[in-house]
Amino acid sequence: MSACALVMAPLPARAESTWGPTPPHNPYVGQPGTSTMHGDAESSDTSPFAGPGTGDIAIHGYPLAAACPTILQGSDGLVLALCTAILGQVPTVYLIGPSGPPLAELRLAKGSLLGGVYAYVDNNDRLVALDGNRQLIRVGHERDRSGAWRLGIDESIDLTGVISSDDGATGLVPDWEGNVWFATGKGRVGVVGPTGVTAATQLPEGELVANSISSAPGGRVAVATTHALYELATDDTGMPRILWRAAYDRGSARKPGQLSWGTGSTPTYFGPATGADYLTIVDNADGQVHLLVYRSGSGELVCSQPVLTQGGAGSENSPIGIGRSVVVASTYGYPYPAVPDGAGPAQPASAPFVGGMTRVDVAEAGCHTVWDNRIRSSAVPRLSTADGNIYTVSRVGADTTTPLDGYTFTVVDPETGSVLSDRPLPATIVNDPLQTAPLITRDGQLLQGTITGILRIS
Repeated sequence: MSACALVMAPLPARAESTWGPTPPHNPYVGQPGTSTMHGDAESSDTSPFAGPGTGDIAIHGYPLAAACPTILQGSDGLVLALCTAILGQVPTVYLIGPSGPPLAELRLAKGSLLGGVYAYVDNNDRLVALDGNRQLIRVGHERDRSGAWRLGIDESIDLTGVISSDDGATGLVPDWEGNVWFATGKGRVGVVGPTGVTAATQLPEGELVANSISSAPGGRVAVATTHALYELATDDTGMPRILWRAAYDRGSARKPGQLSWGTGSTPTYFGPATGADYLTIVDNADGQVHLLVYRSGSGELVCSQPVLTQGGAGSENSPIGIGRSVVVASTYGYPYPAVPDGAGPAQPASAPFVGGMTRVDVAEAGCHTVWDNRIRSSAVPRLSTADGNIYTVSRVGADTTTPLDGYTFTVVDPETGSVLSDRPLPATIVNDPLQTAPLITRDGQLLQGTITGILRIS
């Protein structure tokens, strides 16, 4: 198997003039757009790099026999992918170059189904994750004496004293002071200081954390539980403290196409002044779901806007957020092969995957819907502020979804919500992207995780 040659894409300067400020850069993560699953510490799901565009594409694959939800890139251009092996469900880190098979791999301790999914690349090009042994690890890469690449754990901090043996991390992110924040499935939120000192607090009993967490300047960190959205910071002693809590409508049950009973959103910071003025999630209300926009710092509700009114009313994906604009994609009815333990039954048990995307713009007086469509996005959409396109993978076939469904590489116009191009991808179940996030690399390629590996599109 070989990957395609590097393709340098043009980088039109559109971001500031078209969208408003891009997310502020956290100094403790790597380059903007490629350092977290959702692009940056704010989880904006935007990229400053141009993608493959709407012309001809070349498609090559990395068949790794592993599902690859987290694909990141360091400042050295090398890609770090955190995947879960199909056989044994073992989390594995792959180091990937611009061509050829992976350069190195490293198996990590196995944890919960969601443990090990979220990670980030730090400002030293190391992958930071919480493994199944409740260790905060930093994975570095280097060449050995023979010139071969190797992956190894540069640093490990034991968190067994603050995370119980029946719990596991679901998200982590650094704040602007260099503290590493984490949240566990059972609602424990902790902070690991630059010297390794750890403090933690417990959110209300029964509130679970099923998605990752986000950070913004001023030491603010956002955590969404199955009941409420929180913004936190450290106090004078280094303990995490709650700045505000906003309960949302979690509905009467988990919806089909979602992995927990509650919001499916990783909280997204965005805004027209600082790039982190607002904080947003999608609720899980019965029937019609809503985009909820809060003012960061105070928790004031700016608006509650109905979304996905043309498609399935539910979303497991983090919204795109930049300037005054938010884009939400539906996952309602998506046929995940498994859900986490304790997720509870879906009501109804299954539903057609009809898709749907909505763009909402925010103003001081409230919000309004710009467009609403029925694109069947099967991956987390990513907005390139360089070329002005939204990139995703669409599912092709009957709404009921079957193993015979196909996939297309879809480019969407963020101004109108219309499809600019739709190009076929290898149409087999092994290329199901499972609603995971892509990576747009510095050289204009898009790497999309699938149920069995990674697709490289250029």
